[in-house]
Amino acid sequence: MGKNKATFEVEENETISGCLDRMKSQGYTPVKRVEKPVFKEVKIAGKTEYEPAGRKIVFEGMKND
Repeated sequence: MGKNKATFEVEENETISGCLDRMKSQGYTPVKRVEKPVFKEVKIAGKTEYEPAGRKIVFEGMKND
């Protein structure tokens, strides 16, 4: 990414608004939000299956001028 962009991931015990406040305090404005599913492996009767285990939220920010 360029100098004017950064990504911010919502931490495990952090709210979305907490992440946005952190971005603002570092001088960034959110321009994009991406939610990615998180899966875990589960073995059932010798077969490996994947179950949803949560989601990861990532914001892309642009540096304020």
